[in-house]
Formats: sequence, structure tokens, C-alpha cells
Amino acid sequence: MARRNRENNTPPIDAAQLFALAPQLRELLKGVSQVELEHFSMEIGDLDLFIPLSGGNPAPAIPGVPAAPAQPPVKPADLIRESYVRTSSDFPGRIREVRLGATKAEGGSRCRSITIGGATAPAYSDPARPPLHSPVISLDVFDMPVTLPRVLRENVADVIEDPAEWAKMNVKKFGADVVTVHLTSTDPLFRNAPASAAVKTVEEVLQAVDVPLIIGGCGDPRKDAEVFSAVAEMAEGERLLINSVTLDMAEAGTLERVATAARDHGHALLAFTGLDLNNAKELNRRLYEYIPPEQIVMDLTTVALGYGLEYSFTIHERARYAALMGDAELAHPTISAATNAWAAREAWMKMAPEYGSRQLRGPVWETVNALTLLLSGVDLFLMMHPAAVLTMREVIPRLPTVGTAQAGQIANWVGVRI
Repeated sequence: MARRNRENNTPPIDAAQLFALAPQLRELLKGVSQVELEHFSMEIGDLDLFIPLSGGNPAPAIPGVPAAPAQPPVKPADLIRESYVRTSSDFPGRIREVRLGATKAEGGSRCRSITIGGATAPAYSDPARPPLHSPVISLDVFDMPVTLPRVLRENVADVIEDPAEWAKMNVKKFGADVVTVHLTSTDPLFRNAPASAAVKTVEEVLQAVDVPLIIGGCGDPRKDAEVFSAVAEMAEGERLLINSVTLDMAEAGTLERVATAARDHGHALLAFTGLDLNNAKELNRRLYEYIPPEQIVMDLTTVALGYGLEYSFTIHERARYAALMGDAELAHPTISAATNAWAAREAWMKMAPEYGSRQLRGPVWETVNALTLLLSGVDLFLMMHPAAVLTMREVIPRLPTVGTAQAGQIANWVGVRI
């Protein structure tokens, strides 16, 4: 344990003597934070020195020395108080504004036009800078009967055969700001309805309602180009939103046809890409060759809850921050097809009782999709279920006031007993 001193040949201190000195050493070291040793040398293994520590793991016991009594843990009497100071950041960029629909004075026939975009800060991050234009809700209409989950179908069963009546119900009963007309029947792999039939459907819907319209295609780049060009010409001046143009159209050589038709007849374009900001920027760059940026809206893709919704949120948030930091190629308003929530099996299929009623699951799924992307800054939502729409109507006006309540108005949710 110890060795004889080589210089003065004094006898070593044996282990028993060393342990006997331990209490005195401990007493002497009380309150001492630093010990300086002179003329001291030690080889590893010669001496084990144990210094009791406060907190953490207890120091190893020293034989012959009574252990200190364990101290009972102290129960906190209150929460740690921390202050929060809101900071306001100025961003160099700004989201462009895009106008949808045109009144008679503007060359169309709508009761009013709707402007989306214009944000100068991340969504609802600063009460002093609320969204310039409140988010807008569009309800879907299909130009032919389609397969829908029962909980959706029961709301539209009486009008599912008539797109014009369906659109009218969406506006008068469910309060749609905009109506989206999906020209599903034009799909070459389905009915392959001609462009003339699509034009007639859009014309009937324009006469049935006086809100702005979004015109959706079938997804085939060549057929959509034919249909969109015909519809754009028929509805000149109505400021439709053509849904959508893609990079597939660029590869098929039809992008220029649709973009110039929208430009020449006064419509806006929805640029659709799949969760890839580089593709979104590339598509926008191509569109700038034919149409002003103020006529472009972006669809970055909405993925259903449980199937990648968090990735959709991230893509939208990244795009918004990049635009506010000065990336002009991403400085466009965005839409979200919250109806994609119904692609999730959990939203509509029969499941075990613990998953709840299908009557509630589907609307909840669509609501969560919409609310999630609302917080990322989405400007326009494509929706279907009235309950989901009602929830969005309740939430949207409240968000700009977040952070303005007085302390006494906030519930003590931490200490509440249920």
C-alpha cells in the first residue's frame, strides 16, 4: 500500500495506520476546495485516494469509517419560473400575392376575387404580423360519380351525378370560398371524355356558382394540355386556377401550351411537384419563360397522416423560410390537398373498436392534415368533409391572436386536476 521513503529511509505507513488517519484527514479537508502537495511523487497503484463527492454517485466506502447517512430527496415545492421575451425578426423576402377569380369590373363574373399569399413572416410566429390574407378553403366537385368512403358520400349523395348542383351545395350549405372541379372523366385510361365535354362542365359550374374556381385535370400531360387550353379559352377573364402543370408536361412538350393559354386568357397556374424543392424551383423557372410569377401557385404535395405528413410539413416549412430569406423561386403561395388524408386506410376502413368510429376517424384525419399544414403557412386548402371544414373555420381566426392573452386568462394546465 505504501513504500519506504528512499531519501530518509523512514519506515512506510501501513494500511491500518493510513485508515486510522482517514477521519482526521476528512475533518481537515472540510471546506477545502484545493489541496497542494509538495515534494510528492506516486506511482499508479501505490495509493488509492477516495474523496467523497456531493451529489451524483456516492463515493466508495472506506473500511473502518462509518458511512454518512443518506439524505432523503427534496421534493420540489414549485415549478422553476422562466421568463420568455418574444423577438420579432424582419425577413428580406416576401411571398407573392396571387389573385383568384375576377368580378365583372375585373373582366369576369365572380361575386368577388380572392387574394392569397403576401406573407412577410413564418405562419403565426408574430402577433404583430398576422397573415396578410387569411387562408382559403376550397371544396371538391367531380365531373362524374366517383368511389368515396361512406362518411363522405352521405354528404353529397343527392348531387354526385350533377357537378353544378354539387358546386352549388358546397357554396350555399358548406360555405366554400372556392370550388375545385376535378375533370376525372377526361382520363384516357378511364372514360377519355373529350375536351369539349370538360368545357361544358366548367361552363355549367361557372353559371351555378359565383365563387372562384380551381380546374383539376386527370394527370395525363398530353390530355391535360388539351383540356386546360380549351377551358382557359372558354373562361377567358375568369381568373381560374389551372390544377396543375408538372415537369412531366415539360418532358412531353406540352408545358408551353398550357402556360401560354393561361397567360393569354388571364388565369393562374398551380405548379405541382412531389416533395422536392429543387424540382419546384426548376418547374417555376420554366414557367417564368411564359407567364408572370404573380400567376403561379405551388403544390408541394400533401401526404396523409401516418404516411409521411411530417415530411410534407418539413417541405412546406423549408420552402416558406427559404422564400422569406430571399429565394424568389419559392416565393409563391401554396396549396394543400388535405383531402389526401382519405388515402389513409385508417381514415375510412373498419377497424377494432379501440380505433373509434369511422364516422369520426375520417373527418379527424382530414382535419389533422389541414391543421398541420396550416401551421407551415399553406394559403389554400382543398377539402371535402364539412366537419373538417368547420374546424378549420373555428381555428383560423384564433391563430393570429396567439401570444396576446394576459397571464390571468391562461389556464393553469400544468397543475390542473382531471
